[in-house]
Amino acid sequence: MHQSDQDIRNRLLIARLPAMPQILIKLIAHLQADDAGMPELAALIAKDAGMTSKILGVANSSAYHRQGKVVSLEQSLVSLGTDMIKTLVISESVFQTFNSFPHSGSTDLRAFWKSSLSAAVMARALAKAMGYPHAEEAYLAGLLHNVGRLALLATAPKEYAFNFTARDDAALCAVEQRTLQITHAEAGAWLIERWHLDSFLADSVLYHHEPLARLEASHPLIRIVRLAHLLCCHADDAESITQAASLCALDVEVLQDLAGSVARQVAQAAQHLGIDLAGADDIATPPAYAPPSVDPVQQRLSDEVRNMVLVSEVGQTFSRQQGESSLLEAITRSARILFDFDTAVILLQNPTGHALVGVATGEHQQRLAGFSIPLAKGGLLAASALECQLALLKRDMPALGIVEEQLFRILGTDSLVCVPLVAGQRSLGVLIGGVAAWQIPACQKREGFLRAYANQAATALETAISARGLARRQLDHVAEEYRAASRRVVHEVNNPLSIIKNYLSVLDHKLEKQEPVTGEMSILNEEIDRVGQLIGGLADLQPVAASGVTDCARVVDDVLRLFRATDFLPPKIEVVTRMQDAPCEVEADADMLKQILLNLLKNAVEALPDGGRIEVANRGHVNRDRRLYLELCVSDNGAGLAPEVLANLFSPVRSSKEGAHHGLGLSIVHDLVTRLHGVIGCRSSKSGTSFEILLPIPLPASAAAALPAPGNTALSS
Repeated sequence: MHQSDQDIRNRLLIARLPAMPQILIKLIAHLQADDAGMPELAALIAKDAGMTSKILGVANSSAYHRQGKVVSLEQSLVSLGTDMIKTLVISESVFQTFNSFPHSGSTDLRAFWKSSLSAAVMARALAKAMGYPHAEEAYLAGLLHNVGRLALLATAPKEYAFNFTARDDAALCAVEQRTLQITHAEAGAWLIERWHLDSFLADSVLYHHEPLARLEASHPLIRIVRLAHLLCCHADDAESITQAASLCALDVEVLQDLAGSVARQVAQAAQHLGIDLAGADDIATPPAYAPPSVDPVQQRLSDEVRNMVLVSEVGQTFSRQQGESSLLEAITRSARILFDFDTAVILLQNPTGHALVGVATGEHQQRLAGFSIPLAKGGLLAASALECQLALLKRDMPALGIVEEQLFRILGTDSLVCVPLVAGQRSLGVLIGGVAAWQIPACQKREGFLRAYANQAATALETAISARGLARRQLDHVAEEYRAASRRVVHEVNNPLSIIKNYLSVLDHKLEKQEPVTGEMSILNEEIDRVGQLIGGLADLQPVAASGVTDCARVVDDVLRLFRATDFLPPKIEVVTRMQDAPCEVEADADMLKQILLNLLKNAVEALPDGGRIEVANRGHVNRDRRLYLELCVSDNGAGLAPEVLANLFSPVRSSKEGAHHGLGLSIVHDLVTRLHGVIGCRSSKSGTSFEILLPIPLPASAAAALPAPGNTALSS
């Protein structure tokens, strides 16, 4: 036998080993795009028939309580949740690819895949515990960390058949190096490098047997996979595990908590992926997963928690929409997916509050654009909006009015679910879903979920409408300024135009007599330049931010009254106000200050899931850069913010919301405070978080003229 035939590296080069599946490449790119949502993920998966079938099968399984009902791909994705989708797509892609390796069909791979799944689940858990931002990349790295063993089995079945089942440790690497001149870590890294990923994935595979002392300064993904491998394949090596945990800045107690859930997650993933792990002997075999019998009360509680998570996710989706039209489309589209509506429309109160009017979105744009329901004349739909009550209408109900019958014809359904859109104490309108008559009982059972969803939608709509109103007021203000400026320009331009007209007569008379006209020409040039300057002054007009003198104590009382009246403030959270007896007047628009406080108090409530204390305090006057401000502080005694979150706190959000106080609202707050010529800062520790706002106080005109312009930098954290 020639040397080239013995050289495993040459065999690897000429072997027809499969390339990375395209769906996995696109999925990795999708996961790295923070603004990518469920529709994009659905479109990606729909291109792979096998993957679509897998997703639908899992979503319809008894584990997700669908009772055998066939649902669409997008509904399946919503039902499963993003974490399970990522797990399924990554794992199924890898299994489809590497189970097609030569000789894999004649080899029992159950122990191999069990070890790989365990390392993948553990790597993802470690990544989250460490705060590593790419948890799915860690999962994929753990799943592939031993794929080199499959590559060696495929290219050298005779030489490697025995070693494939051997214990995976440094001794195995030494045997591989001596007999094949390549280790399975090197073979796996070589295979992954062929995929040209912009990642340290290949390095994490290459170094997963490296001595721990060499990994101290290595990339986090390398350390994560090394520790995951030790925990899953060498759980008895306490010394090495402790050392590896130290490299990852994790306590051993944390690892014990993580290890307790890995076996269960592996069994569940294997069941969903159709992998039989029974008989796998390299690690302890967990019992086969079967959906446990669930107590009805426990099942209801589980459903409520799941609904809360879904509502939170759609709320984040709403916050990412650009513009009111896009938001309305997202609300109706999400409602159809979550509640199995055949179709969905929105009716909003008109600006006067006297009628519900159709929103021209979706497939019924033309008819809805002219649709209107007077609120004063009653009717079931009007009552639903006015009384903020859920209404379930059937086509054969005797109390239906013409407007309800019109809606039935427009939507083409047997029944309507009318959910009021309520933000705070204000009713914005109704969300109407068309369903079949047999779906009504299910809708009644999900009334709490429907209301929670509608509240999220209404809150997002109110923000969009407020932004639209603010923009309209600003445009009106700018337009008025331009109209006033235009009147001034017309008045002022008349003077030089009259001068020009008179001098043209003089110029004509002098030219007839052939007299010098140098002086007249100079004056004409000056007046023409003056006209140009006056007209050009219109382009210098800048929009002026709303201003005025506001009593911040009164605004605080109004906001807290709104929170308490709407039950947004849980009973387990105590709110204390400390407003000094001294004047609380500031130079600020009351509506803008109210929006600032609403956002900050909402974040404070979200930072106290288990209850706590919120304080709103007036800390008196502050002299900053020879300018007097009033300091207003909103603080909570929550767990505080991580340094990386605090560092980017006021930046606009790109993806899903992470952690307390971190969201789109804070960038809006920062923008509003800046427009009020104020300053905002944040301090945070393990004992809580406080937002400190400096707002300028009103001063006499003479004193204000002597002061420097207010700054717009944030306080140090």
